[in-house]
Amino acid sequence: MYTYIIKRTVAALILALTVATIVFLALYLVPGDPAVMLLSVGGVEPPEAAVLALRQELGLDRPVVLQYLTFLGGLLQGDLGRSFSNNGTVWSTIAIRLPRTLELIGFATVISLAIGVPAGVAAALRQGRFVDRAFSFAASVQMSLPIFVTGTAMVYVFAQRLGWVPAGGYVSFSDNPIRHVVLVLMPALAISVGFSAIIFRMARATVASVLTKDWVRTARAKGISEKRIRRWHIVRNSLGPVATIVGLEMGALLGGSVLVEYVFNYPGLSGFLVTAIENRDYPQIRGTVLVIAFLFIFLNLLVDLLYMVLDPRVRSQ
Repeated sequence: MYTYIIKRTVAALILALTVATIVFLALYLVPGDPAVMLLSVGGVEPPEAAVLALRQELGLDRPVVLQYLTFLGGLLQGDLGRSFSNNGTVWSTIAIRLPRTLELIGFATVISLAIGVPAGVAAALRQGRFVDRAFSFAASVQMSLPIFVTGTAMVYVFAQRLGWVPAGGYVSFSDNPIRHVVLVLMPALAISVGFSAIIFRMARATVASVLTKDWVRTARAKGISEKRIRRWHIVRNSLGPVATIVGLEMGALLGGSVLVEYVFNYPGLSGFLVTAIENRDYPQIRGTVLVIAFLFIFLNLLVDLLYMVLDPRVRSQ
């Protein structure tokens, strides 16, 4: 068990170092001089002296190896650099927006699991019947709907036509708890439309596969109750693939929730990344991408460790 944990942790650290190196080198693979791009206004070429001064200020005049070592040293200390736009620390801005995106993804994941897993299990246990066909059809429709279409439709119906909820925005929990939950719940529901369909299909396929296993037949032959068989022999052995897909989708949502944040005017991390790209704020871009990548790696490490809890065979590795 401990060997498995150590292997997965070391692999995650190596992957994190690899990602950090790629993100650092990406700055040098982008055509053009960052200093020239930052100083260029209206297509007018900046003076050479100003470019040289900015390159020195940003540390771009130093050898690449020295810049890389400085970059890694800053990462180990939690220093992601300073923004070109406001000269503030990159981490200070990310620290404000990241919890909002994590809260949004957390809400969406809970809703999706609450819908997708029970529906998937029910459909698999009733293969070919009305329940299976109805749930499968609904999941296909949900997966075919782009998230910006779902979000826009929700804003139109619930905010503009019915007036039940605000159209979007953000309020901190301390200022107005109820309004805060409502404003987070709307985009979370928009995300969960497609997310729950993905979980449903994975849960249905996995449960349907487990139903054919020999140990299920053996448990029934021993006279174990059907309720106990479903809970401990079928559902529990089906949770591994579901956990994997949930981890992957949560990681993808860290950087891919920009559309829903835009539709609901939600000030999260994904929308902030787009703004940084528009402003050519390289430290903000690099810092945001690194945080998203590291969280994605961490989520996958948690899924690997969760596998160890769900599957006794993994603990023996």
